Amino acid sequence: MTPFMSKKELAALGAPDLVYVREISGAEIIASTPVAAAKGLKVDPDQTLYAVHSADGERLAVVTDRETAFAAAVAHELEPVSVH
Repeated sequence: MTPFMSKKELAALGAPDLVYVREISGAEIIASTPVAAAKGLKVDPDQTLYAVHSADGERLAVVTDRETAFAAAVAHELEPVSVH
C-alpha cells in the first residue's frame, strides 16, 4: 500500500516548490477539460504533450515538449522532477 501524505506533510518536505513533469496525451487533455473551457481548444488526441503538476497532483500547465515544461517550472522558481 502506498502511504498517503497530507498537503501539510508535503509542505514540510519542501513540496510547495516541487513540481513533476510527465507525458500526457492530447486525448487525456480533451477528456479532462470542461466543455466551457475547451472552446477554441485545438488538440490532436494522438499528440504527446507534457504536463507540469504540483506535488499534490494539481495540473499547473501543459506544453508541447519536455524541455519547455522544465524551463517553465524553473522560470517560476519551482523545482521540476520527472515521473514515468
